[in-house]
Amino acid sequence: MGNQVIKLSIEAQNALIERYSPYAVNPPPYAKFSAKTPSCVITVYNSGKVMFQGQAAETEAAKWGTPEAKKVAAASTLPDGFSNWSVVGSDEVGKGDYFGPLVIVAAYVSKDKIDLVKELGVKDSKLLSDPEIKRIARDLHVTIPYQKATLHNPMYNKMQKTMTQGKMTAIAHNAALSALLEKLEEKPDAILIDQFAEKNVYYKHLSHERNIVNADVYFSTKAEGLHVAVAAASILARAFFLKEMDKLSQTVGLTLPKGAGAKVDQVAASLIKRDGVERLNDIAKVHFANTKKALRLSELKR
Repeated sequence: MGNQVIKLSIEAQNALIERYSPYAVNPPPYAKFSAKTPSCVITVYNSGKVMFQGQAAETEAAKWGTPEAKKVAAASTLPDGFSNWSVVGSDEVGKGDYFGPLVIVAAYVSKDKIDLVKELGVKDSKLLSDPEIKRIARDLHVTIPYQKATLHNPMYNKMQKTMTQGKMTAIAHNAALSALLEKLEEKPDAILIDQFAEKNVYYKHLSHERNIVNADVYFSTKAEGLHVAVAAASILARAFFLKEMDKLSQTVGLTLPKGAGAKVDQVAASLIKRDGVERLNDIAKVHFANTKKALRLSELKR
């Protein structure tokens, strides 16, 4: 099991706690917060140190900070001056949420628009509230070119029968990037993907795809802090995800919670009891452990 420890400021701790609150569990001694996602356990200690444990520990930790021993190596993965290049950035949202789709956005920020995009309030999306994300996304919509790829739940569940979530995510990233590059009038200096898989694994996932984007492509964890294009892509993806969650909530007649915590299990159980387990295929990622938990809860309620 992976294990990563970083130290965060109070502001960053609060942002982390807000983001992972749907996964909250009882914290251990000397800790003020703990959360358990499908692939990682996050614990915020009173000292300000945050521990990430599990399969996705390194990936999740890298979204918030970098262990001191790795800071020099991490800083050298991109060329000098990269943050001032004209870059296409791509990121995904919804991968750890039981309800709702998987949304990927590729966004292009040319060097002459970097300052404008920052002026709009674009920064690490984990430090922004949902209302702020929606407001900034509306401004980005008319400011920069972007392309989204959405795997709605019925399609997601169909694809998941024959491939991993990582492969689905890679295919969706490539689809968004390919579509965006086709409509751009200028060639970007580079492409930066917020890393969810090693480069060789990513391209292995795409081995049977057409129009594979592989020129001038960089991969990095915590990419939102390395170029504003990735931050913009993340904000847009989050805004689209929130919009889809609102639609699904209206469809089923109740508010669908984010994340994959105990509240999600309870709502899914209520839906199973009311509409049958088949209903989950339209609104949820049914391969998550939440489905089995919800089925057990629904039986208890009978």
